[in-house]
Amino acid sequence: MKTIILGMAAFLFSMNIQAQNKNVKSEVKTTVTTIKNSEGEKKLIKTQEVKEVQDIELQNADSKALNKDVIETPVRVTATTAVTANGVTNVDVNHSAYYNLDGKKYQISSDKTGYTMFLPSGKKAGILRKTSNNNYFYKTKDATSFSYFDANGNLVVETYDEKNDKVSVTTYIMVKK
Repeated sequence: MKTIILGMAAFLFSMNIQAQNKNVKSEVKTTVTTIKNSEGEKKLIKTQEVKEVQDIELQNADSKALNKDVIETPVRVTATTAVTANGVTNVDVNHSAYYNLDGKKYQISSDKTGYTMFLPSGKKAGILRKTSNNNYFYKTKDATSFSYFDANGNLVVETYDEKNDKVSVTTYIMVKK
């Protein structure tokens, strides 16, 4: 029994010894605003978190050399804003970035009520509007689709084809600079 417990403890501690394969930089800025009026005092708490994640890749990773050079890899930046007022927290993640689809580079930029998608030529392709469950409607000239951002930050657009009674899925891959 004693060896089983010691073996499990050694296994659990060895899980934490694995090498880190990402550089992560996180910056959090919190602003507290107090508003006094005839109804009393209210506090608004705004928390902004900017997180930068960069994968670590080695040049000639299979070589037997001890010191290896690191390859420059893209940095993924995620900005999250949380506003708390009267005990209710509203969280917003900024997905403004460039996205690739079939070798073409599309741009998504935030606007007053959501996001606007632009074609590679710079013309407006459509708009994204947030729903109550943190998904988006994607409205173009021709169709309205359901969309969301996956765990990798890619934009996934699901469009219903009424003629064939099927749903087509299009994934815009986030360009990682």
